[in-house]
Parts: sequence; structure tokens; C-alpha cells
Amino acid sequence: MSKLEKAIVAIVEVFEEYAGTDDQKKQLSNAELGQLIKAQITSPEFKDKMDSDNIKEVMEELDKNHDGEVNFREFSQCIAGLARAYWQKKHGKDKCKGKGKGCQDK
Repeated sequence: MSKLEKAIVAIVEVFEEYAGTDDQKKQLSNAELGQLIKAQITSPEFKDKMDSDNIKEVMEELDKNHDGEVNFREFSQCIAGLARAYWQKKHGKDKCKGKGKGCQDK
């Protein structure tokens, strides 16, 4: 499997592992989501690229329907948001701002 395929499988498996701790097997409660993030984002190299504001921002945007549960669609959007936050912390938030579609790091 390619790196991307492994990443996709890992995202699905992590969701299923943490969503499976209560009766709602296809949704994460806020508590389960908190446990997932606490348990899965642990390495200093990753944590150093993230800050609590990034994580808080993603979490606030996550539960779009405000039902206190996170379905897989919402979770996958969370992962994309965390990936963006990691990218921005690593490369700088405003590097490509206003440069259009063809922006590349030089």
C-alpha cells in the first residue's frame, strides 16, 4: 500500500476504535473525540507543529449540527483541519496568501 492508502486506512481504523467504546458505534461522543486526540497526537515532533489554538479552532468547527456527536464525515473534516494546521505551522500561515493557485514554496 502507498503512504496515502495507509493514511486513509489508519484514519478509518482510529475512528472505528474510538467510536466503538459506547453504544453509538458510528459516532464519536465529545468525550471519545477528546480521548482520541489526547491518545493519538502525542509525538513531540507533531505537537510542536500544532498549538492549542489550532486544535480548539478545529474542534469548534467540527460539530456542525451541534448534536454533541461527531460522525465520520465531521471527523474526516477534523483530520483535514489538523493537517492544514500542521502545514501552516510547518510552512507559515501567510506564505501563499494572495499568490494564487500556482503558489509554491521556493
